Formats: sequence, structure tokens, C-alpha cells
Amino acid sequence: MSDPLASDAPSTLDVSILKDIAVKSLVDSLNSVNGAKTLVLDNSLSGPLGLITEVSLLKHHGVDKMFWLESGPLTASTTNVVYLCRPQIKYMKIIASHIKRHAQDKQKHVYHLILVPRESTLAKQILEEEGVLGDITISSYNLQFIPLAEDVISLENEKAFKELWVDGDETVIYESSQALLTMQKLFGRFPRIVGKGDYAGRLSHLLEQSRSTDDPAADTLVSAAGRIDCLIVLDRKVDMITPLLTQLTYEGLIDELVGIKNSHVDLPKSLVTPAAPSSSPQTSTGPSAATPPAHALREEAKKKYLLSAASDPLFSELRDLNFSSVGKKLSSVAHRLDEDYKARNKAKTVAQLRDFVGKLSGLQTEHQALRLHTGLSEMLVRLTRTAQFNKSLEIQQNLLATYDVPGQITAIEELIAQGADKQLVIRLLCLACLTGGGIKPKVLESIKREILQAYGYDLLSLLLSLESAPLSILHAAVSGTTGPQKYPYPTVQKSLRLLIDDDPDALEEIENDISFVYSGYAPISIRLVQCIAQKGGVLSNPAMDKDKSTSNAPQKSTLGKVQAHPIVGWKGFEDVIASIPGCTVDANLAGATAAGIPSLSLSAQSREHASTTVVFFLGGCTYTEIAALRWVGRQNIGRNFLIATTGIISGGGLVDSIAGGERDVAKPLVI
Repeated sequence: MSDPLASDAPSTLDVSILKDIAVKSLVDSLNSVNGAKTLVLDNSLSGPLGLITEVSLLKHHGVDKMFWLESGPLTASTTNVVYLCRPQIKYMKIIASHIKRHAQDKQKHVYHLILVPRESTLAKQILEEEGVLGDITISSYNLQFIPLAEDVISLENEKAFKELWVDGDETVIYESSQALLTMQKLFGRFPRIVGKGDYAGRLSHLLEQSRSTDDPAADTLVSAAGRIDCLIVLDRKVDMITPLLTQLTYEGLIDELVGIKNSHVDLPKSLVTPAAPSSSPQTSTGPSAATPPAHALREEAKKKYLLSAASDPLFSELRDLNFSSVGKKLSSVAHRLDEDYKARNKAKTVAQLRDFVGKLSGLQTEHQALRLHTGLSEMLVRLTRTAQFNKSLEIQQNLLATYDVPGQITAIEELIAQGADKQLVIRLLCLACLTGGGIKPKVLESIKREILQAYGYDLLSLLLSLESAPLSILHAAVSGTTGPQKYPYPTVQKSLRLLIDDDPDALEEIENDISFVYSGYAPISIRLVQCIAQKGGVLSNPAMDKDKSTSNAPQKSTLGKVQAHPIVGWKGFEDVIASIPGCTVDANLAGATAAGIPSLSLSAQSREHASTTVVFFLGGCTYTEIAALRWVGRQNIGRNFLIATTGIISGGGLVDSIAGGERDVAKPLVI
């Protein structure tokens, strides 16, 4: 199946090597323990490990049985017991309790602890305090970036945002630097680092420090062969508005309403399980006839499904579309499949029949994918037609346009009175603070009191975390410098062209700009990337400038492509960048010409050898930001984007994380 979303430029860096490295490192860690072994696994690692390996591989390397790492007795049938977990205090205490319990029961085991991603002094200290440090051998499994797609890699650390901005734990910055250093060893040095945000500045400093201690000769050799032209680092605090909004792309909406965890989603079994083969292929192409009603799907038992373009080519065509375009796309695929099935009736010779039979397996695979996504789309349509969903979208659009802010605050209070989802209420309240410079103190106190009375006083810690520094995204509007620094949303909105009017005349422009992901709002984070790598796209739309009659769907547009310009940092946008709170980073590490342009410039590269710009989101990114950045990449000739992140986030996930819980979506298991 051809992918109309594919760029004409050569593919980005081959990130599959990162998966190979992760698998080899895991195998080496298991093989360091000779003989059969019982694996006790931290369940937060089950999802990331499920993306790189399978149970069969673990068994092939001596794993006899697997258990979750949790309180209670552990029954191990093998001499070797291997714990694989993150270095958290609660896990160390559970491990100590297992060892003590076995000693009391006179069970003899050899214990091995593999910490992810590295050994921890704190973990050793806890084990020593528990009196079991001498009974266990400690090593590490350096799990770093995991490929989620051909252009997306992730540390899959779902707690990175909370650790940084709520707990004040900067460990993830060090772990991110180590993962990026590994990328440099594989793909070449970053000749320039450009970024925004205080934590982005600290990460850049770590990378620069490591470079100064490296061998200069090795640096020259790697840089000469490198294809990376820049590392762009954005910490999440620079743009908290985008994740608070409801995502409107197909993949983003699935994450919002169903929940995606480690690229897996729980779907009704009837959708995931292939339909029974039809006696007449021609009549089996009607997806709606084979798909159970939406209400029946919701009540059905669930089964995990991997949302991957590699295993589901149709998903690659749908994932970045605005949800309003998904139905039309599914209809066109259904008609094409119907025509392909009808080709059987046109076959007159044995050779023609043989050709059709050869294509039949592929047609059946496409038909199953069409059936699955049609059923999933029907589920989403039903959820998006609720009064609460549409009211929340209306409030979001009005807040982004700073229209009748007091009226939107009243609408949020009405949602509280109606018992709307608490996540949604918190997200809207924070959005109102960020776009409006805060809420009047008396009004804010009244709303917080209403939230606690409606949803329970266990939300008090969440509200306090949202108000406290360094997060401070829920705050009162105060004059002077006594309160938290306000986010300059009006200035950013105007300077970076964040909003496009939703009148009929502007529809074509919305669909040919990154604002299509939010039906008229361009994510601030991606506009910042454009400031560095596609400056013309910030002030005007390259897809609209070249040909005003371009296609209505941005994903299909092949017009308006321009040769990518060299990376020159924040040049031209210094004022608006300076107005955004946080450190501004621009480190030219490859030397510069007299004109101040990096010596490694796109003008010196052939179009057949496009460079890659790595965009790293420290604190997580959303699926809509990924879709928007892919769109930017399709408008360039000579530059690809590789998206790296600490994890995939959503507004609901952030609220749950800050509250100290986890999203209520099933985890993909490896056992």
C-alpha cells in the first residue's frame, strides 16, 4: 500500500539500530547469569520491554518463569532469581523482604539485581539498611531510546514530567544526556544545539561538557561522516498550553479517549481478531456490515493491539489526519479495495488468476485493517458527539482566542456542577490561567473550593502541585512581580501566528498549516522548531505561498516544497524567544564561517543526502506535535526530522501523573 504521507526526501536516520542495541544489552545482562533463572519484573518496564523483545527470546536465554515485582511471597523454582527494575525505594524494600522471607524458610537462591537504566547509590543504601546488600549481585541494563516509529524514538519514561517539575528530581536530564550521547556515537556529533527552557539549558550544558572531554581526533572523524545538522531541545514548560488541549488528530484522539500506552491500545476483541473469511470476497469489502455496533464494542472484552505503521500500513495513512478527514479516507480505501476484489471477475487466463491469488493475502490484510479502523472510528465518533466533549472544545477555542474569558470561567464552573470529568476541569482551568495571565484571586479560590467539594479533598495535593514552583501553571492574576512569571501568550500568539480564523475563507489555510492538528491552533512548540528550521513557515504558509490552489488535505500536498535553509539559531525571532520564560540555548559546536553560518550547512549537501534535525522534547510530547512536525518535514527538501522524547504525554496523563497516579489504561504485558 502506498503512503501518501511519505516525504519525497530520503528517509531519516535508521533508528532500528537502537532497538538492536537494546535487545543485545538485555540478552547480555541475562546471559551474565548462568543457568535457568526466575525473572522478577518491575511492571513499569513491561511496556518498554514489550516494544523491543518477546517472551520467546527471554525463554531462549534461560528465563524459566516470570513474576511481577510486588509485595508478598515469591515462589521461585530455580536457583537463580533475577530482579529487573528501576532503582526505586519501594522496589528495593520488596526485594529485601523476598530475600529475608526465603532465608526464614531456608530456601537457597542466588540473587541478581539488574537496575534500569543504571546502578544507583540510593538503591544500594536501602539494601544495606535492610541487611541484604551482601546477598545480591548488582548490575545495570542501560535501556535508552526505543523506536516507536521510523521517525520517533522515546525513553518511555512516563513520569519524567512529574519528576522534573513537581519532585525536583533532575535524574531524567542526566539519563537524557546519556541517551543523546549514544546517538552521537552512532550517527555523528551534533554540530549545533539550539533550545529553550531552563532544563533544556542544563541538558545542553551536560552535552557540551561531555564533548570537551572527548578525543578531538574521534570528534573530527565522526563529524565528517555525520548527517545530523542540529539538535533542538525544548523543555515541556516552554509550551504547557499544547498538551492541555484536546488532541484532534486520529492517533491523538485515540490517546485522549481510549488511551495509548507504549504504542498499545486496548480494543474490543471482535475488532482485533480477524473476521472469518467470506465465501465471496466481493461482498466482504463493506466494513460497516462486518463491524459490530459501537455500543456493543464498548461492552466487549478487550485485547491489546499494537498501533504501528510497520504492522498496519493503513494506520500510517490515518494517524496524522485531523479526525474530520478520517471518514473520507476510510471510504476511499474501501472503494479501492472493492475495485481490487472485482479484478477477480476480469481475470480470463490462468496467469491473470494466478496474479489475483498472489494479491489476495495482501487484500485480506488491508481489509482487516480497514475493518479495525472503521470500528475504532465509530467508537470515537460516538464519544466526540457528547455535549461535554463539544463544550470543552468550545471553551478551549475561546480561551485560545482570549474571547470572553470571564464567560469561559463561568462555563468551567458549570462543568463542575454537571459532574464533568475532573481531568477535563483541571485542564481547562490551567489553560485559562496560561492564556489569560491568571484568574482573579477570589474567583480562583472559589473554583478550587468547588473542585474539592465536587471531586473530593484528595485533589488538594494536585492543586497545590499545580500552583507551586517551578510548575506554577495554576495561579491567580496578580500585579507586580510578587507572583509567578506570567506566560506571554498574547505576544507569542501574535508573533508566531498561532491562530488561524475558522471562517470559510480560512479553511484552506488551516488545512495547509500545522494548525490542522488543532483545527486552527498551531502548537507553540512546533512553531519554535519552525523558528529554527523553517523560518518562512512561521510568518506565512509555504504550502499556500507557492500555489493557492493546493489540495485541501495538507498530507497530500506535494506543492510548495522549498529547499531547507541552514540552521542559524533563533535569528529573526530573538524578541519573542526572549519573552518566553526560561533559558535560551544556541551553541555552535562545529565552528562558524565569517558570516556566522555553521560550516556544516545544507547548501553544501546534495539533495540526495538530506541532513537530519533531531528535535528532543524534555518532559514529553503529544501525538499532535509529532503529526505537526511530520507536516513541517514534508514541506522541506533536504532536511528530515527525527523526533526524540522522554515519553508520549497527553493532558489527562499529565494531570494523573502530577496527582501521583497513572492513566487508567491497560499496560502491554510481556508475561
